[in-house]
Amino acid sequence: MQIGGKALEYVDVYSTQQLVEACKYAKAKKLEIFILGGGSNLIGRDEGFSGLLIHIKIPGIEVTDIHAKDHTHFRVGAGVSWDRFVKISVEKNLSGVEALSWIPGTVGASPVQNIGAYGQEVKDTIESVEVYDIANDKFETFTNRHCKFKYRDSIFRGEAYGKFVIVYVNFKLNKLVPKPPFYKAIDDYFAKHEINEYSVKNIRDAVVEIRRDKLPDPTLLPNSGSFFKNAICSKKKLAQIKKEYPDVPFYEYSKNEVKIPTGWLIEQAGLKGKTFYGFKIHDKNALVLINSEKSSYQNLEKVRDIVKASVRNRFGIIVEQEPLEISAK
Repeated sequence: MQIGGKALEYVDVYSTQQLVEACKYAKAKKLEIFILGGGSNLIGRDEGFSGLLIHIKIPGIEVTDIHAKDHTHFRVGAGVSWDRFVKISVEKNLSGVEALSWIPGTVGASPVQNIGAYGQEVKDTIESVEVYDIANDKFETFTNRHCKFKYRDSIFRGEAYGKFVIVYVNFKLNKLVPKPPFYKAIDDYFAKHEINEYSVKNIRDAVVEIRRDKLPDPTLLPNSGSFFKNAICSKKKLAQIKKEYPDVPFYEYSKNEVKIPTGWLIEQAGLKGKTFYGFKIHDKNALVLINSEKSSYQNLEKVRDIVKASVRNRFGIIVEQEPLEISAK
């Protein structure tokens, strides 16, 4: 997003030992710690950060079990590029994360908000997460259940926020060929391009093309991808919206809830393509805020509040910010 002030101190760590040393250094100097992955889903504040930014660059993609009949297991360093891992899994003809192609950031960040796209969520492939407990100076392993995954959420973003550093993630990917129906955007892409072979490579290629069309390149147009989470609302609320918008898009979320694309809500509120305080609401995808005039965090707050108020006033739905913010605990 290209906003925010400076950090007081910063360090790259390439191993668990360097991580331990960095955390001990911060404790000795009484500095707050903030863990940085790829930075694509983070927002910096104007005042900066008066502590130590630890940039996780732990490498490694290890196949831990290649003999299982239906699955392959991986142990992946937290600093590995997420899309590099997806690309390697697709090259091995493994399914489970192919629809999560072209998502920026690192493997270590993927469990934090349980990244998801086009019908897949990373929680469905994670067996366990290896972490460093900062306060108690020890390593431990969280099983999938202990991670408390929810929609764009986990224990690492909730109750345990700032307490643990993810160092490795263990995945279980499927050797079986994926079968339709897929997410509607992928099905539509296959139909348009007359693709009848449902391989993980074709799904990855489709997702990359769809994302390129919908999401602006942050190196050209400063943005943090989807700025708002998709809205979760009751089926009763959906029925109310359908009275005025019979074609409202939605997806089943639970027995009594549905997920409505927040980009659609923002568009119906009349904000798509508009600019406020130097931030443009993307004209192709209203979930994306572009810092088109090199504006500040203070102005970003104002734009966020405008969008939230507009959607709340129009639909009675409260939408939430997706990116985390660099701040002290």
